Amino acid sequence: MRVTFRTAELLEAYTTHTEAVQLWGPQVARKYVQRVDALYAADSADDLFKIPPLRFHPLSGDKEGKYALTVHDRTRLIVSFEDQAMTQVVVEEVSKHYDD
Repeated sequence: MRVTFRTAELLEAYTTHTEAVQLWGPQVARKYVQRVDALYAADSADDLFKIPPLRFHPLSGDKEGKYALTVHDRTRLIVSFEDQAMTQVVVEEVSKHYDD
């Protein structure tokens, strides 16, 4: 899958471990890199649905059209797709589920 990042900060967190640790702590930083690696390894979103630990699912409400993957505990990675085939993914944000 082709992966892009909405912000330079998200890209830097993926490429520089210390940046990710500074943003989210060591556990979330490690899992964030693993989740982005899973995006790169997948051919399309269909592959992500087949990996139960990711808990990949579509979002609704104000985030309709986007998808989430579990990173760690209640932290999730939100992504969107640039194409109908769902092979071009954009890493949108890392957030706490329900903002708590």
